[in-house]
Amino acid sequence: MHRRIRPSVAVVALTATAALLAACGAPAEEQSGPLTFWTPQSTPERVAAQEAVAAQFTDETGIEVDVVPLAAADQDQALVTGAASGEVPDVILAGAAQVTSWQSQGLLDTDVVQEALDTLDPTTFNENALGAVTVQDADTGESTVAAVPSDGWVHLIAYRADLLEEAGVEVPTTVAELAEAATAVKEELDLTGIALGTQSGTASGTEGIESVFQSAGCRLVSDGEVTIDAPECAEAAGLFKELRDSSVAGDYDVESARAAYLAGDAAMLLFSTHILDELADLDEAVPPSCQECGDDPEFLAQNSGFITVLEPPSGTGSGTDSGTADEAARAQFGATLAYAVPARANADEARQYIEYVLGEGYADTLAVATEGRLPLRTGTPENPTEYLDAWGGLGFGPKVESSVAEVYGDELVTAMGEGMSAVSRWGQGTPDATLAGLVATQGTLAQQLDPLYRGTDPAEVTRQMAAEVTALQQDQ
Repeated sequence: MHRRIRPSVAVVALTATAALLAACGAPAEEQSGPLTFWTPQSTPERVAAQEAVAAQFTDETGIEVDVVPLAAADQDQALVTGAASGEVPDVILAGAAQVTSWQSQGLLDTDVVQEALDTLDPTTFNENALGAVTVQDADTGESTVAAVPSDGWVHLIAYRADLLEEAGVEVPTTVAELAEAATAVKEELDLTGIALGTQSGTASGTEGIESVFQSAGCRLVSDGEVTIDAPECAEAAGLFKELRDSSVAGDYDVESARAAYLAGDAAMLLFSTHILDELADLDEAVPPSCQECGDDPEFLAQNSGFITVLEPPSGTGSGTDSGTADEAARAQFGATLAYAVPARANADEARQYIEYVLGEGYADTLAVATEGRLPLRTGTPENPTEYLDAWGGLGFGPKVESSVAEVYGDELVTAMGEGMSAVSRWGQGTPDATLAGLVATQGTLAQQLDPLYRGTDPAEVTRQMAAEVTALQQDQ
């Protein structure tokens, strides 16, 4: 098992046309060539790393693999085209929303996916991750797992422990406490309390809303009923405005929020796990720029703490669709990648490949982009934390000089596992997933932020959000 070392970088030069032509293998009954694997991890370094894992698989099984980098939008188009012609890849690494959409269209072989999952043992996987790739039939209620979860990232809150102490506030554990702490920092230190995506009508605003609202116990829709106008959602909207108003520099998008924290201009930051290497000065493209960082480039890493999952409001149970009340309400915004097998692919070879990259080759697979690929299979029945522990020992960031455990300690590795266990998206694993996806992609909720910022009552804002979502639902 490789630790702290990634395969050497290979120069990958693919035109879009060549990628699409290579992307589709021959029909299963005619194919005699290598297994074809589509991946959205498409930078030269990441392609080289995945090719190295594929080469190890070939050494083990004798099955050759073509690694084809293909962006999500290109995957969607090419799979539909390939399904019509009978030419499909054998394995696709894709986002949860993609694979559930493909399953709804009848494009996937879910029997082989279930075989692989049974071999690997479903109990070793993150329960929420399995829910994210499960499709529930609206008529029969029957659930089908569309793909095998691999890895993902989660929103976390980085905070300057020194600044919170200076402002006299405790580390927050809920969205309400987070808003209170952010406000206190602004009032006491004249510094942005928390930086997060708040720009009205933008993708960053959409992401910020879902992240904060979910953690506050708000659901967009439940059993087909739009619930974004529920009391807990109105409360979440009020807290979102308070978080936004803690800024001394106006509204942020994702990039400017990160820049504010790296510059020491914000006491807290809502961001993905990709921030880990940047705080530790392990990414030359995005270095820390705070005043103290000139003398000590690791200042932010040494003075930052992390909240990997926010607790739900007391007594709520509205965060996800299963589990007990408070357990169910722990919902942290994030992303899930999973391995899908198209219908008419080479099923046996695909199953072997999935079992390898989620077993013997799992640590090397995660090392393709450690800070953004946290394991959704945390271990084995014999060693339940084997893969989470291995992730903590992998090199991270472009420099790949240190591991997460070395820089931040074993406690953060464990906390990251807890955060990934709470990764959730509105509607996942239910017939409401399609509507939730449309709301996100069309920015429906972020269009209502300006009235909120101008002082409109949060309950009225969420009622208007509900009206817009309902209109979208009726147009489906």
